[in-house]
Amino acid sequence: MGWWEERVVPHIVDRALKGREIGAWREECCAGLSGRVLEIGFGGGLNIRFYPPEVSEVHAVEPSDRGWALSERRRSRTAVPIERVGLDGQRIDVADGAYDAVLCTFSLCTIPDPALALAEMRRAVRPGGTVHILEHGRAADPGVRRWQQRLEPVQRRVAGGCHLTRDPVALAQASGLEVTSARTAYLLRGKVAAPLTYGYLATATRP
Repeated sequence: MGWWEERVVPHIVDRALKGREIGAWREECCAGLSGRVLEIGFGGGLNIRFYPPEVSEVHAVEPSDRGWALSERRRSRTAVPIERVGLDGQRIDVADGAYDAVLCTFSLCTIPDPALALAEMRRAVRPGGTVHILEHGRAADPGVRRWQQRLEPVQRRVAGGCHLTRDPVALAQASGLEVTSARTAYLLRGKVAAPLTYGYLATATRP
């Protein structure tokens, strides 16, 4: 991880992905979490305030030391035990079926091999457990998709490898997870932000 990705990108992400509108999506994504939760792409801990009371502990996978440091104040304000257990969502050193649920928000866009990461999520959650996903990705509108294709090379350079054209629901289905609910919409209002904010909110179950 280079200087820009380690020192600058975590701050950009933390500022860009908080606020009332995104917070409402985070809250909806976290609804239904319970027991032991594995969170992929923990970042600055922006989901902490939305954990339901049924969550007993959270194990976090976060590649950036700066991102983990940004979460310190938020972690100190919650009674939920939170432990960092890994750096790479593609290779997680946890036992099979160790978790009741997995939470992944705004991370599949940057993980180099999202299929491998989803396979790890499927492995880590117990049978019948749930995987909660909130991501941005490939838009339904062809005009917006064209802009996504134009902007993606720049986005990848400045935003730590972030892709604009992935379909996280299709990737989840291909991993063997059973998608039980899925919704797409623009996460923020405004046409200028459309290529960056076409969102996917989904819940899947490990068969």
